[in-house]
Amino acid sequence: MKVLANDGISQSGIDALTKDGFEVITTKVAQDQLENYINENDVTALLVRSATKVRKELIDACPSLKLIGRGGVGMDNIDVDYAKSKGIHVINTPAASSSSVAELVFAHLFGMVRFLHDANRQMPLEGDSRFKELKKQYATGIELRGKTLGIIGFGRIGREVAKIALGVGMKVIASDAFVGKATINVPFYNGQSIDVEIETEPTADILKDSDFITLHVPAQKQYVIGKEQFDLMKDGIGIVNAARGGVLDEVALVKAIQSGKVKYAGLDVFEKEPAPEVQLLMNPELSLTPHIGAATVEAQDRIGTELASQIVTLLK
Repeated sequence: MKVLANDGISQSGIDALTKDGFEVITTKVAQDQLENYINENDVTALLVRSATKVRKELIDACPSLKLIGRGGVGMDNIDVDYAKSKGIHVINTPAASSSSVAELVFAHLFGMVRFLHDANRQMPLEGDSRFKELKKQYATGIELRGKTLGIIGFGRIGREVAKIALGVGMKVIASDAFVGKATINVPFYNGQSIDVEIETEPTADILKDSDFITLHVPAQKQYVIGKEQFDLMKDGIGIVNAARGGVLDEVALVKAIQSGKVKYAGLDVFEKEPAPEVQLLMNPELSLTPHIGAATVEAQDRIGTELASQIVTLLK
């Protein structure tokens, strides 16, 4: 059986599938050529990440497909219910990249509060001629320790964010439409750990009480954070979106930065990927990454081997 990993798969995943007799194809096929390629090559399983879309039309046109796999959490690029109604297995790897996304959130947080995103732009240009001025300019950074972090969306990734925040010494509050409370286990050396139970609160309270906010919700039909929500926040709030483009109103964000409501903002995802708005890309107040939350070597290995394990179980 043939597996087309159209958005790539780790070598560990390829090795696991090959060992069990699958042929793994890692050719990157353009979206408009996908139907022909799958049919011409009799592909049984299609693996994607966020780039490739698997809609009803493609599913109907490719009768050889028995499985669709998403390397990661969100499956908004796949018509999941329709695929399942056709008897096609649909799988993902919800836990594999949680730690990676959480660490990127804190990369943005630490970088923002010490102005690293701007210092890394200015030092190569003016570090030799304006060193003292830049030193003074970036000398008003703040510490995360003791600040309140509000987590909107308290699933796997949100809980990993909470784990790091507790280790840093932050106060953690969270909201979630489906989770009432969760126990966060913070591990230490020699098998020691502590458990911290966090009860979720209404989102309005998170907006009002947080010094920093991070989003970990699936794609929505409406904004989770827009002008109305910014108005409820403290002045000088910090916010990170490493969830999905479209859950944060980017126009409202830019206006909130200009007014001083938002002092720190980090984006890993954008409404118009893969071509974010120029106003965002050129804004010196923003800490930006190109949707790399799950893009670590360790996460990709976990994703590959987890996909392989599920494929072998379901198709052999």
